[in-house]
Amino acid sequence: MTKERVLKEVKWLLEITVATILFGLGFDLFLEPGDINCGGVSGMAMIIKELIGRDTLFGFGTIAVVSLLLNIPLFLVGFKAIGRRFFVGSLLGTVLSSAFMQLFLPLETIFVNNGDKLLYAIFGGVVIGVALGIAFVAGASTGGSDIAARLLKLKFRNFPIGKLTLSVDIVVILLTGLVYRDYTNTLYSAVTLYVSSITIDAVVYRFDYSKAVIVISDKYEEIAKAIDEKLCRGVTMLKAQGYFKRSDKYVLLSAVKRQQLEDMKSTVNEIDKNAFIIVCEAHQVLGDGFKRYSDKSL
Repeated sequence: MTKERVLKEVKWLLEITVATILFGLGFDLFLEPGDINCGGVSGMAMIIKELIGRDTLFGFGTIAVVSLLLNIPLFLVGFKAIGRRFFVGSLLGTVLSSAFMQLFLPLETIFVNNGDKLLYAIFGGVVIGVALGIAFVAGASTGGSDIAARLLKLKFRNFPIGKLTLSVDIVVILLTGLVYRDYTNTLYSAVTLYVSSITIDAVVYRFDYSKAVIVISDKYEEIAKAIDEKLCRGVTMLKAQGYFKRSDKYVLLSAVKRQQLEDMKSTVNEIDKNAFIIVCEAHQVLGDGFKRYSDKSL
């Protein structure tokens, strides 16, 4: 195995570990103390815990243990569609998130009955959303409804992954109101899920934005050559005509990554200080020098 491959695998493992640590912290610091349900398998485990008893479940374990057990059929059903790497990453994420939920369990006493449940719901949603977003970016999940949402993404390509996760968890939070006999819990849980879904999409898709740069200049040949040679970015020359003088010219169109934007503007300005530069957000640029399209991508 090459050094680059090893570093890539280490980075992948670190991302999954960080995601599961955040998930455990978010659950034990905010959601469990406030009896707020974040949906999914851990949410189902909370409901079972309330039905069976507050201390243990079936006499042998806590929420973390039952969450792990409930994930088994999901893995069996989804193995073929998920893919080997996502399966391994999700299995690792499930085990680690359950372990950290168990490890951080004593922390729930810090905030229990000591704060505003709305704050628990908001902050819990943010932390859980960041955790799930990092896991999805790494090509993994923390198990449960995350796997279901990832499978739905294969079918509903136009829906953001955060919204799919939200739709899967809605049923669980409705059950929360019935089990806890307090529909304020359902409302707080809805706040958590909404905040979480927005945070997931922010984490997953914010890293996939580039910039589309349009340059209008009489020195288009020099500018195009500089972009190609200095920035190593492709340039498309679009035929255009100026309205006032009706003179024919070319408009340059190029896609660059965020970190190259200042170099792009500086390069154009060095050649033509009077050039018009229009910068637009470009989401999911696919092709040479950027990501390649995959029917399994987020």
